[in-house]
Amino acid sequence: MDLQLGGKLALVSGSTAGIGYAIAATLAREGASVIVSGRTRSGVDDAVDRIRAETNGTVFGHAADLSQPEAAMSVVQRHPGIDILVNNLGIFEPKAFEDIPDEDWQRFFDVNVLSGVRLARLVLPGMKRANWGRIVFISSESAVQIPTEMIHYGMSKTAQLAVSRRLAEAVAGTGITVNSVLPGPTKSRGVSTFVQDMARANDKSFEQIEAEFFESVRPTSLIKRFGTPQEVASLVTYVASPLSAATTGAALRVDGGVIRSAF
Repeated sequence: MDLQLGGKLALVSGSTAGIGYAIAATLAREGASVIVSGRTRSGVDDAVDRIRAETNGTVFGHAADLSQPEAAMSVVQRHPGIDILVNNLGIFEPKAFEDIPDEDWQRFFDVNVLSGVRLARLVLPGMKRANWGRIVFISSESAVQIPTEMIHYGMSKTAQLAVSRRLAEAVAGTGITVNSVLPGPTKSRGVSTFVQDMARANDKSFEQIEAEFFESVRPTSLIKRFGTPQEVASLVTYVASPLSAATTGAALRVDGGVIRSAF
Protein backbone atom coordinates (compact mmCIF):
# COMPACT_ATOMS: atom_id res chain seq x y z
CA MET A 1 0.00 0.00 0.00
CA ASP A 2 1.32 3.44 -0.96
CA LEU A 3 0.69 5.76 1.99
CA GLN A 4 1.36 8.81 -0.22
CA LEU A 5 3.81 10.38 2.23
CA GLY A 6 6.32 11.52 -0.37
CA GLY A 7 6.95 15.25 -0.10
CA LYS A 8 5.62 15.48 3.46
CA LEU A 9 7.76 16.83 6.32
CA ALA A 10 7.26 15.20 9.72
CA LEU A 11 8.46 16.17 13.19
CA VAL A 12 8.50 13.39 15.78
CA SER A 13 9.31 14.61 19.28
CA GLY A 14 11.29 12.26 21.51
CA SER A 15 12.36 10.08 18.61
CA THR A 16 15.86 8.80 19.39
CA ALA A 17 14.63 5.49 20.83
CA GLY A 18 11.60 3.30 21.44
CA ILE A 19 8.21 4.23 20.00
CA GLY A 20 9.37 7.62 18.73
CA TYR A 21 12.29 6.10 16.86
CA ALA A 22 10.08 3.44 15.30
CA ILE A 23 7.61 6.10 14.16
CA ALA A 24 10.35 8.28 12.66
CA ALA A 25 11.94 5.33 10.86
CA THR A 26 8.61 4.09 9.49
CA LEU A 27 7.63 7.54 8.23
CA ALA A 28 11.02 7.82 6.50
CA ARG A 29 10.62 4.36 5.02
CA GLU A 30 7.27 5.44 3.57
CA GLY A 31 8.81 8.47 1.88
CA ALA A 32 8.34 11.34 4.31
CA SER A 33 11.19 13.63 5.29
CA VAL A 34 11.61 13.32 9.05
CA ILE A 35 12.97 15.52 11.82
CA VAL A 36 14.36 13.38 14.64
CA SER A 37 14.50 15.11 18.01
CA GLY A 38 16.06 14.34 21.37
CA ARG A 39 17.81 16.02 24.24
CA THR A 40 21.40 15.06 23.40
CA ARG A 41 23.40 15.63 20.24
CA SER A 42 24.99 12.17 20.42
CA GLY A 43 21.62 10.46 20.73
CA VAL A 44 20.13 12.44 17.86
CA ASP A 45 23.13 11.87 15.59
CA ASP A 46 23.06 8.15 16.26
CA ALA A 47 19.32 7.91 15.53
CA VAL A 48 19.64 9.96 12.33
CA ASP A 49 22.50 7.77 11.08
CA ARG A 50 20.59 4.57 11.82
CA ILE A 51 17.37 5.73 10.14
CA ARG A 52 19.27 6.91 7.07
CA ALA A 53 21.01 3.55 6.83
CA GLU A 54 17.75 1.62 7.30
CA THR A 55 15.58 3.67 4.96
CA ASN A 56 17.81 5.72 2.66
CA GLY A 57 15.39 8.54 3.52
CA THR A 58 15.76 12.25 4.14
CA VAL A 59 16.32 12.68 7.88
CA PHE A 60 17.20 15.79 9.87
CA GLY A 61 18.34 15.96 13.47
CA HIS A 62 17.39 18.50 16.13
CA ALA A 63 19.03 18.20 19.54
CA ALA A 64 17.01 20.12 22.12
CA ASP A 65 14.56 19.69 24.97
CA LEU A 66 11.27 20.24 23.17
CA SER A 67 9.45 20.64 26.48
CA GLN A 68 11.07 24.09 26.61
CA PRO A 69 9.43 27.01 24.73
CA GLU A 70 12.65 28.25 23.12
CA ALA A 71 13.51 24.80 21.79
CA ALA A 72 10.04 24.31 20.33
CA MET A 73 10.19 27.66 18.57
CA SER A 74 13.68 26.88 17.28
CA VAL A 75 12.77 23.59 15.58
CA VAL A 76 9.72 25.11 13.86
CA GLN A 77 11.71 28.11 12.64
CA ARG A 78 14.54 25.89 11.43
CA HIS A 79 12.14 23.57 9.58
CA PRO A 80 9.22 25.62 8.21
CA GLY A 81 6.36 23.82 6.56
CA ILE A 82 5.94 20.89 8.94
CA ASP A 83 3.07 18.78 7.57
CA ILE A 84 2.99 16.08 10.24
CA LEU A 85 3.51 16.51 13.98
CA VAL A 86 3.78 13.45 16.20
CA ASN A 87 3.82 14.44 19.86
CA ASN A 88 5.66 11.48 21.36
CA LEU A 89 7.81 13.25 23.96
CA GLY A 90 6.93 11.95 27.39
CA ILE A 91 8.10 10.70 30.74
CA PHE A 92 6.78 8.11 33.20
CA GLU A 93 7.71 7.05 36.71
CA PRO A 94 6.00 4.62 39.09
CA LYS A 95 5.45 6.38 42.42
CA ALA A 96 2.90 6.10 45.21
CA PHE A 97 0.36 8.93 45.21
CA GLU A 98 1.37 10.24 48.64
CA ASP A 99 4.99 10.45 47.47
CA ILE A 100 4.28 12.61 44.41
CA PRO A 101 5.16 16.24 45.22
CA ASP A 102 3.69 19.28 43.49
CA GLU A 103 6.85 19.61 41.41
CA ASP A 104 6.33 16.17 39.85
CA TRP A 105 2.73 16.92 38.93
CA GLN A 106 3.89 20.11 37.23
CA ARG A 107 6.79 18.37 35.47
CA PHE A 108 4.57 15.63 34.07
CA PHE A 109 2.07 18.18 32.79
CA ASP A 110 4.80 20.32 31.24
CA VAL A 111 6.55 17.46 29.45
CA ASN A 112 3.68 15.16 28.55
CA VAL A 113 0.96 17.70 27.80
CA LEU A 114 2.20 21.24 27.33
CA SER A 115 5.09 20.28 25.03
CA GLY A 116 2.60 18.86 22.52
CA VAL A 117 0.17 21.74 22.96
CA ARG A 118 2.95 24.21 22.26
CA LEU A 119 4.25 22.41 19.17
CA ALA A 120 0.73 22.06 17.80
CA ARG A 121 0.13 25.77 18.29
CA LEU A 122 3.35 26.58 16.43
CA VAL A 123 2.75 24.34 13.40
CA LEU A 124 -0.99 24.92 13.04
CA PRO A 125 -0.80 28.26 11.14
CA GLY A 126 1.28 26.64 8.40
CA MET A 127 -1.07 23.68 8.22
CA LYS A 128 -4.03 26.03 7.89
CA ARG A 129 -2.36 27.90 5.03
CA ALA A 130 -1.72 24.60 3.25
CA ASN A 131 -5.18 23.29 4.22
CA TRP A 132 -3.50 20.00 5.11
CA GLY A 133 -1.85 18.58 8.20
CA ARG A 134 -1.68 15.72 10.64
CA ILE A 135 -1.27 16.10 14.40
CA VAL A 136 -0.96 12.93 16.47
CA PHE A 137 -0.68 12.77 20.25
CA ILE A 138 0.91 9.58 21.59
CA SER A 139 -1.21 9.00 24.67
CA SER A 140 -1.58 5.65 26.47
CA GLU A 141 -4.08 3.09 27.69
CA SER A 142 -3.23 4.66 31.05
CA ALA A 143 -5.35 7.63 29.96
CA VAL A 144 -8.44 5.43 30.26
CA GLN A 145 -7.37 3.02 33.00
CA ILE A 146 -5.25 5.29 35.17
CA PRO A 147 -2.68 3.15 37.01
CA THR A 148 -2.67 3.51 40.78
CA GLU A 149 1.12 3.25 40.73
CA MET A 150 1.52 6.44 38.66
CA ILE A 151 -1.60 8.58 38.82
CA HIS A 152 0.30 11.69 37.70
CA TYR A 153 1.28 9.93 34.47
CA GLY A 154 -2.28 8.79 33.84
CA MET A 155 -3.54 12.32 34.43
CA SER A 156 -1.22 13.70 31.76
CA LYS A 157 -2.29 11.06 29.25
CA THR A 158 -5.98 11.78 29.86
CA ALA A 159 -5.29 15.47 29.29
CA GLN A 160 -3.82 14.63 25.89
CA LEU A 161 -7.10 13.00 24.87
CA ALA A 162 -9.02 16.13 25.82
CA VAL A 163 -6.66 18.40 23.90
CA SER A 164 -6.65 16.15 20.85
CA ARG A 165 -10.43 15.88 20.56
CA ARG A 166 -11.14 19.57 21.02
CA LEU A 167 -8.34 20.61 18.68
CA ALA A 168 -9.81 18.30 16.04
CA GLU A 169 -13.12 20.10 16.46
CA ALA A 170 -11.38 23.47 16.21
CA VAL A 171 -10.09 22.58 12.72
CA ALA A 172 -13.29 20.90 11.54
CA GLY A 173 -13.93 21.23 7.83
CA THR A 174 -10.25 21.63 6.92
CA GLY A 175 -7.72 19.17 5.56
CA ILE A 176 -6.14 18.93 9.01
CA THR A 177 -6.78 15.94 11.26
CA VAL A 178 -5.94 15.53 14.94
CA ASN A 179 -5.93 12.16 16.68
CA SER A 180 -4.57 10.36 19.72
CA VAL A 181 -2.98 6.93 19.64
CA LEU A 182 -3.13 4.84 22.82
CA PRO A 183 -0.38 2.23 23.09
CA GLY A 184 -0.67 -0.45 25.72
CA PRO A 185 2.34 -1.65 27.71
CA THR A 186 5.08 -1.49 25.10
CA LYS A 187 8.63 -2.81 25.07
CA SER A 188 10.19 0.63 24.72
CA ARG A 189 13.63 1.50 26.03
CA GLY A 190 12.29 2.79 29.34
CA VAL A 191 10.03 -0.19 29.93
CA SER A 192 12.74 -2.66 28.93
CA THR A 193 15.19 -1.09 31.37
CA PHE A 194 12.59 -1.07 34.15
CA VAL A 195 11.70 -4.75 33.61
CA GLN A 196 15.34 -5.80 33.31
CA ASP A 197 16.13 -4.03 36.60
CA MET A 198 13.22 -5.83 38.27
CA ALA A 199 14.38 -9.14 36.83
CA ARG A 200 17.90 -8.69 38.20
CA ALA A 201 16.64 -7.57 41.60
CA ASN A 202 14.39 -10.63 41.87
CA ASP A 203 16.78 -13.11 40.22
CA LYS A 204 14.29 -13.78 37.44
CA SER A 205 14.28 -13.62 33.66
CA PHE A 206 12.70 -10.85 31.59
CA GLU A 207 10.10 -13.34 30.40
CA GLN A 208 9.16 -14.30 33.97
CA ILE A 209 8.67 -10.67 34.98
CA GLU A 210 6.68 -10.03 31.79
CA ALA A 211 4.37 -12.98 32.50
CA GLU A 212 3.86 -11.87 36.12
CA PHE A 213 3.12 -8.31 34.99
CA PHE A 214 0.34 -9.41 32.67
CA GLU A 215 -1.05 -11.80 35.24
CA SER A 216 -1.28 -9.33 38.11
CA VAL A 217 -0.89 -5.74 36.83
CA ARG A 218 -2.51 -5.83 33.35
CA PRO A 219 -4.61 -9.01 33.46
CA THR A 220 -7.06 -7.69 30.84
CA SER A 221 -4.41 -7.82 28.11
CA LEU A 222 -5.51 -10.09 25.28
CA ILE A 223 -2.06 -10.58 23.78
CA LYS A 224 -0.42 -11.30 27.17
CA ARG A 225 2.85 -9.63 26.21
CA PHE A 226 4.40 -6.23 25.73
CA GLY A 227 3.62 -4.66 22.39
CA THR A 228 6.49 -3.59 20.16
CA PRO A 229 7.36 -0.04 19.11
CA GLN A 230 6.91 -1.08 15.49
CA GLU A 231 3.34 -2.20 16.14
CA VAL A 232 2.57 1.30 17.42
CA ALA A 233 4.50 2.96 14.59
CA SER A 234 2.50 1.13 11.91
CA LEU A 235 -0.76 2.64 13.16
CA VAL A 236 0.71 6.11 13.64
CA THR A 237 2.18 6.14 10.14
CA TYR A 238 -1.20 5.34 8.61
CA VAL A 239 -2.89 8.04 10.72
CA ALA A 240 -0.23 10.51 9.52
CA SER A 241 -0.90 9.71 5.89
CA PRO A 242 -3.32 11.24 3.36
CA LEU A 243 -5.19 7.91 3.33
CA SER A 244 -6.52 8.59 6.84
CA ALA A 245 -8.46 11.73 5.89
CA ALA A 246 -11.71 10.50 7.46
CA THR A 247 -10.05 9.62 10.76
CA THR A 248 -10.01 12.62 13.09
CA GLY A 249 -10.94 13.41 16.67
CA ALA A 250 -10.33 9.77 17.50
CA ALA A 251 -8.60 7.93 20.33
CA LEU A 252 -7.10 4.96 18.49
CA ARG A 253 -6.00 1.99 20.56
CA VAL A 254 -3.00 -0.24 19.91
CA ASP A 255 -3.16 -1.57 23.45
CA GLY A 256 -3.26 -5.33 23.04
CA GLY A 257 -6.83 -5.33 24.32
CA VAL A 258 -5.93 -4.04 27.78
CA ILE A 259 -8.87 -1.60 27.75
CA ARG A 260 -11.97 -3.74 28.24
CA SER A 261 -14.45 -1.37 26.65
CA ALA A 262 -15.37 -2.25 23.08
CA PHE A 263 -15.63 1.46 22.22
